[in-house]
Amino acid sequence: MTEEVQPAEATTQPAPANENPVELTVQDLGNIKQIIDVASQRGAFKPNEMTTVGTTYTKLETFLAAVAQQQAATEGEK
Repeated sequence: MTEEVQPAEATTQPAPANENPVELTVQDLGNIKQIIDVASQRGAFKPNEMTTVGTTYTKLETFLAAVAQQQAATEGEK
């Protein structure tokens, strides 16, 4: 006797109302910076793309440094 395996039904549950499905955090931006670091070290970018990648990386790095400085100042006030 062989048993028939029935496919599992897909269930979808709506996201809770308090969660925003479209969210980008400072931690996400830090991860993106690390991804750019690794990709550039591995030669993933073409020479003509390096200016755009470098400019974006510099802006991201500056933003993250400003956020870290702001967080340090806020924590210092507590």
